[in-house]
Amino acid sequence: MNRTQLFNIADNWFKNQGWKSFPFQKETWTAFLQGKNGLLNAPTGSGKTYALWIPIVLDYIKNNPDYETKHKPGLKAIWITPLRALSVEIKQAAERVVNDLGAQMTVGIRSGDTSNAERAKQSRKMPDLLITTPESLQLLLASKGYDKTFEDCRAIVIDEWHELLGTKRGVQMELALSRLKTIAPNMRIWGISATIGNLQQAKEVLLGMGSEAYENSILIHANIDKKIKVLSIIPEKMEAYPWRGHMGLHLIDEAAAIVRKSKTTLIFTNVRSACEIWFQRLLEKYPEFAGEMAMHHGSINRETRLWVEEAIRNEELKVVVCTSSLDLGVDFAPVESIIQVGGPKGVARFMQRAGRSGHQPGKESVIHFLATHAMELIEASALKKAVAETVVEDRIPYLNSWDVLVQYLNTLAVSDGFFPDEIFNEVKGTFCYQAMTEDNWNWILNFITKGSQSLQAYDEYKKVDIEPNGLFKINSRLIAMHHRMQIGTIVGDATLQVKFLSGGYLGSIEEWFISKMKPGDAFTFGGKKLELYQVKNMQVLVKKADPSKKSRLVSWMGGRMSFSAQMSEMLRQEMYTANTENLTPELKALAPMFKRQRKESIVPGSHQFLIETFKTREGFHAIFYPFEGRFVHEALASLLAFRISLLTPISFSLAYNDYGFELLSDQEIDMQSVIDNNLFSTEYVHSDLQRSLNATEMARRKFRDIAVIAGLVFTGFPGKMIKTKHLQSGSQLIFEVFRDYEPDNLLFQQAYRETFEHQLEEGRLIQSLERIKNQEIVWKQAQKPTPFSFPIITDRLREKLSSETLAERIKKMTASYMKNEK
Repeated sequence: MNRTQLFNIADNWFKNQGWKSFPFQKETWTAFLQGKNGLLNAPTGSGKTYALWIPIVLDYIKNNPDYETKHKPGLKAIWITPLRALSVEIKQAAERVVNDLGAQMTVGIRSGDTSNAERAKQSRKMPDLLITTPESLQLLLASKGYDKTFEDCRAIVIDEWHELLGTKRGVQMELALSRLKTIAPNMRIWGISATIGNLQQAKEVLLGMGSEAYENSILIHANIDKKIKVLSIIPEKMEAYPWRGHMGLHLIDEAAAIVRKSKTTLIFTNVRSACEIWFQRLLEKYPEFAGEMAMHHGSINRETRLWVEEAIRNEELKVVVCTSSLDLGVDFAPVESIIQVGGPKGVARFMQRAGRSGHQPGKESVIHFLATHAMELIEASALKKAVAETVVEDRIPYLNSWDVLVQYLNTLAVSDGFFPDEIFNEVKGTFCYQAMTEDNWNWILNFITKGSQSLQAYDEYKKVDIEPNGLFKINSRLIAMHHRMQIGTIVGDATLQVKFLSGGYLGSIEEWFISKMKPGDAFTFGGKKLELYQVKNMQVLVKKADPSKKSRLVSWMGGRMSFSAQMSEMLRQEMYTANTENLTPELKALAPMFKRQRKESIVPGSHQFLIETFKTREGFHAIFYPFEGRFVHEALASLLAFRISLLTPISFSLAYNDYGFELLSDQEIDMQSVIDNNLFSTEYVHSDLQRSLNATEMARRKFRDIAVIAGLVFTGFPGKMIKTKHLQSGSQLIFEVFRDYEPDNLLFQQAYRETFEHQLEEGRLIQSLERIKNQEIVWKQAQKPTPFSFPIITDRLREKLSSETLAERIKKMTASYMKNEK
């Protein structure tokens, strides 16, 4: 069959569905059938799934002319999804194409949710089209005879590549692809990505720089003009002193009005605890939503999540309060309105969420931005411009992730073993390990066979045997079993299952939260008030709590997000606009706050960097405003506090948010002399950071994850997981051994490198210091706290006070600051 005939088959299928194919879909079909690899850049809801399932099936038809009567079994294509939740939908799309075209191909899913019986069946006979996750693909590579499983595979598609890029799961994919290129030489590699700033680099990482696959590749843009309408929910009365304590709940009536007007509304919160709070408050204030409202986040059990997704599809729910668990791919056309509660901290995430409404080609997406405090309206204004100009973030890929490489080599050693020379060239061809030297490689080989210099005395670290023919292989069944159980790069706090005493699984919560509670205490989770009965075998056993009992809302670690570099840049530009005539509705609404800010201090312009100092009964406050995001401010605050303490013995307590940071002390700083003493110098940043922060403590925490990924510590068996504190102490012991006896250990060095590069964002910190050096430093000695400083001060108070006490305290503070107005 020639290409025209094949395209006719596809076009007719589209016609039968009542659709018309897009130019980007046809461009992808053509490139795929020509044998090319590629990256497809397409927005959510544009038909990207069919852009690749169709040519995969057409390629099979082309190579098997009697496909309708004869079928040759065996794995023909793999579809990688980062989220298990999306597999069912991807499977349905594949089955629709296969069944309608009469191709007789089987479609299967393999993920953590796949039953043992189904896995055993797949081991005997693989489906033709397999939908799986990065972790499950590694498990297949850990199976005996994996090369026979994959040798005839003709395509692999990595969906949502922008989500994997810049994570260790992405590195895991790079390594898997390096192996598959060798054992399945006819395999085409395709990625699907939403818009990111560095698409060209995303393609390099996917295919391997300078590789044959890269040379024969294409980047396809779906030039679909996705219309996104951003509407800010602006309160009638604007506070002159904004604070972040009320989670946006003061605008709950406005949110409810949008819910009432729409068929279906998704309310996105940034963190799971906010999701729980919004669900509770909406239900309390609007009982009529009961039965038509649900909650969806990653810690709620799978059955409930699938039910919610299905109910949205069938228009059975009016409102769903959710987190990023509904950001990706899950396909429901009927969602009419989106409400984003609080700044999403990144343009790409905001656009992804906006795309959940009007989730069909050609439909306009509508997203309402609900600011949790006045300053966030500046974010709303910046996001409007970013959406209009499609300014999106880069995803920065990892380099030299030695822990993932150690895990991968153990995976190959568990299955059929490997010869180092062959694997070295494959690994070196990936983006992550392009700079790997022979010495690095030999160190890693020594590490998996001898357990590194300082651990040579302990047999449990000598995992891989070298056979007489030079094959590296794991022969111990116990080591092999431990390794297979621990494959993966997602390392978090230990999670415990929440179960009713009477039976029935509710979801999972983190160990640190439940460790603060004792039997009889009540907490609210998944919209239910529960009483803790006991914690046993990694399970939290609960019963229904007395409705009148005081309860705590579940919260999770990792609840703090920070601005992306692009978002910070846009926020600064928007802030500078406040000094011009070109005011957006959001900036106009902030007039009372800006007026008050100018009265006490200034609103900085593009050439100015603002520092404010004032005294309250708490002490002497110095506030700096780089507008660089929480993580950069955390590092910058420590750095400047350390530099000031070198000039004069002084101790500070630090507070920071996305806009700035505070140094609070019981003695006054001579700010001018501090500024004159190279306070913002970019010299010695690395060593000053190391001395100012407890960098060793941060690296020690980072090393726990590295130790788990590299298999230095075992996390335990299902249902009998090892407690986080025991993991931490086990990895700490190894960390200290490396620090004292083997400081050039690659995994030990990696812990420090990742702390500085990924956690402290050292690169961004240096850029912000360079920017400040070129600005005029404006030091304002204010009489009292300013509106800009208020959210930072109240954030610090929140750590000490309950929300009711905090609200009362803030009321008094605001009243006292607003005195003497007349």
